[in-house]
Amino acid sequence: MPQLDTSTWLITIISTIITLFTFFQMKIVTFNFPPKPEPKDLKTNVTKTPWENKWTKTYSPPSLPLQ
Repeated sequence: MPQLDTSTWLITIISTIITLFTFFQMKIVTFNFPPKPEPKDLKTNVTKTPWENKWTKTYSPPSLPLQ
C-alpha cells in the first residue's frame, strides 16, 4: 500500500487560510455599516385633540333592581 504524501499539506493549508482571510477582509471592507447612533430628541409633540378641550362625564350603567 503506498504512503500518503503529506509534504504539500502545509503550504496548502497556509495558502487556504491566507486566501480566506483576504476574501473576508475584502467582504468586510465593502460592507456599508449604518451611521453612528445619535441621541434621540426626547421631546414629545403635544397635539390637541377635540376631546381634550371638552369636559366629558363618564356615566356608569344603571344598576339592576334588587330581587
